[in-house]
Amino acid sequence: MREKHYPPKFFEQQFNCVHCGVYSKQFWQELKLKTPYGDQSSGIYGCQCGHCNKWSYWDDSKIVIPPESPVEPAHPDLPEECRKDYEEARAVFSLSPRASAALLRLAVQKLMVELGEKGKNLNEDIAALVAKGLPPLVQRALDYCRVVGNNAVHPGEIEIEDTSDIAENLFRMINFIVEDRITKPREIEALYSKLPDGAREAIERRDKKS
Repeated sequence: MREKHYPPKFFEQQFNCVHCGVYSKQFWQELKLKTPYGDQSSGIYGCQCGHCNKWSYWDDSKIVIPPESPVEPAHPDLPEECRKDYEEARAVFSLSPRASAALLRLAVQKLMVELGEKGKNLNEDIAALVAKGLPPLVQRALDYCRVVGNNAVHPGEIEIEDTSDIAENLFRMINFIVEDRITKPREIEALYSKLPDGAREAIERRDKKS
């Protein structure tokens, strides 16, 4: 089970460090400008991680150094074909949440192929998965990605540029879907395969009778 990721946010006292990734205490201080008239406010803040001691620097409440996205990294089990789009979405998130959301929608469409669907029409793929018994919670996560991602490509009622939290949620939704549809079944299958052959054969005979 993946631990919850707490992305870096301005003046938060604890979050996952942008350098080491560890959820840890953060220490803030404003960088002062030295002038003949004394120290003056610069509006730039330094944040030091309590775990790795490395610094990040913030201007106008946004990370400027290091130039990395404050959103959570890809799930380890995210298929490689989807990972490229996910990582590109992370790279452009700070510059354009809308572009980031559009890339994530593409990643979800490719994920549908990994889940056994066609990957051409996201709405139809979700409906097909629902017909196969997709849990309602996962269906809602997929529809969130579908609707928000589509509004990134064709702007509608959702203003992604103005509300970067909407695009940020897409990263979490994708990782949630991967955890439920790929990681959990894989973990259960690995445990089941460790059962003695006799026990598994007895289970198979039982299921054939039913």
